[in-house]
Amino acid sequence: MPCPLCHKRKASRACPALGQSICSVCCGTKRQVEIACTSDCRYLVAARAHPASVVQKQQQRDVALILPVLSRLTERQHQLFFMLQSLIVRHESEGFVRLTDTDVAEAAGALAASLETAARGVVFEQTPASTLARPLLTKMRESLQELGKESGRSFDLEAIPVLRSIERGALDTRGSIGDDTVYLALMGRLLTQTTAETASKTETGNGIILP
Repeated sequence: MPCPLCHKRKASRACPALGQSICSVCCGTKRQVEIACTSDCRYLVAARAHPASVVQKQQQRDVALILPVLSRLTERQHQLFFMLQSLIVRHESEGFVRLTDTDVAEAAGALAASLETAARGVVFEQTPASTLARPLLTKMRESLQELGKESGRSFDLEAIPVLRSIERGALDTRGSIGDDTVYLALMGRLLTQTTAETASKTETGNGIILP
């Protein structure tokens, strides 16, 4: 019986998401891309437990790039860092122009500068030069204001190193590889991996869900 996806190779793997068998190539290449895999799929579980060497090498490179960015943050700031990163990765720009690492750095840097100025008793809102960075800055500011309602200025002071870490990470990662979307792609992979691992642990009752 031919695979219903490629119509070329033999259907040899039972796919619980599709309710029919597909070939091993389509299973490996379309898993969680074109196929909404279920958590009980044994092929998905095996792939997570024993990722291909190319995936392992990518994960190692990602960790090596992000560790310097997180090295000076507290655990609470780590959580805030990834919360803001999730907001950044999900942010959609208007029109067909993509958000770049430079836009992320400008938004985070301008917001950090505004909070630093406010901490000295001067109210002055820094504005990024990039028009794509401005809506992102607004979203991050609103999110921080919502989270810091009960903490006041102390929360703003705690958020400043987080924003500077995002700014530094976006600039340093882009500069080291020469692509203006490397940092965004890196954080997208890390967030996807973290979400998958958390979901897997939660299903077995061993997961910790961070706010």
